[in-house]
Amino acid sequence: MKVALVHDYLSQDGGAERVLKAFTEIWSEAPIFVLFHDKNKMQGFEHADIRQSFISKLPFGKTKYQWYLPWMPFATEHHNLHDFDVVISSTSAFAKGVLTRPDTLHISYCHTPTRYLWTDTHEYIADLNYNRVVKALLPRLIYKLRIWDKMSTDRVDHFVANSDTVRGRIEKYYRRSSDIIYPPVNVDSFFISQDVGDYFVTGGRMVPYKRFDLVVQAFNRLKLPLKIFGDGPERERLARIAKDNIEFVGRIDEAEKATLLSHARAFIHPQVEDLGITPIESMASGRPVIAYGVGGVTETVMPGKTGLFFYDQTWESLVDVLLRFEYMTWDSELIRERAKHFDVLEFKDKMKKYVEDRYEEFTRGLNQCRLDIRI
Repeated sequence: MKVALVHDYLSQDGGAERVLKAFTEIWSEAPIFVLFHDKNKMQGFEHADIRQSFISKLPFGKTKYQWYLPWMPFATEHHNLHDFDVVISSTSAFAKGVLTRPDTLHISYCHTPTRYLWTDTHEYIADLNYNRVVKALLPRLIYKLRIWDKMSTDRVDHFVANSDTVRGRIEKYYRRSSDIIYPPVNVDSFFISQDVGDYFVTGGRMVPYKRFDLVVQAFNRLKLPLKIFGDGPERERLARIAKDNIEFVGRIDEAEKATLLSHARAFIHPQVEDLGITPIESMASGRPVIAYGVGGVTETVMPGKTGLFFYDQTWESLVDVLLRFEYMTWDSELIRERAKHFDVLEFKDKMKKYVEDRYEEFTRGLNQCRLDIRI
């Protein structure tokens, strides 16, 4: 069984890239096809056989790749996958649109249907810092990309969703069924500390939809210690409105994050995510999660046992839960045990078996493509 891996592009270290890394550990001989690979921003694939599209050779193809958005579908279709028995795409955008032979099995691990094409189109256009002419042209481009994106789903034999939240989106936007395999978390990199501090923690990529603003507003009023890790375009604005009890610690590595989480009273998760890896990492550290109770976090956090939910995405609702949190005690061992359900070894075992089972069915002519056709 000759396997090829396809990923959208390698320019940032996130949850999707952790999935791809796990794939390379399962199928170590498989080449990786991407639109481009920015080695300055993306480590961990130094020894992989990475094959880039023509976009990587264009002027500013790796630094200003947004300029080439209209050509990305064509570049994806240009990947030559004729020599492979199984193609596994890891995607939230283009990779599922590769062309394969009739006797090649294509399994797509979908992190989410492309956000700026489906769920967040209006917010995406509003947040871009482009001039009025470019913004006026964007809706037409997005319209065309949306047509291609929907068409590309017909090229996939089996979809794997990273959560039930994403499974529902795949069904709604693509009219396709999917199976769920939760993404990997390296639970052994995190630890329970006997010395819990007096601070809460939140963090990640500081962009508007993450809603760190409501966390800052809540802690401004409660005057409780809060540490925020990460960086992004929202950091400067958040720092301006934050009071002295809030500390911005900036970018941190995995070891620093493990220490920060293990000593925190709780991790605050105010956004809607497809799944949410950092809340699981907090649980792997034995620390509870206080989260906005919508999206993937509802599949990982157990209210009252491993964390608490607030159900209005406002600072007032978060304050109410924080006040209730003050009077609760938590079992760190039980919390960590929950995180083990999402360990990287679990992911590898499930994904390897899934691909092998689907390939065995495929060679027998079974279940080659499951389309949900509704009248």
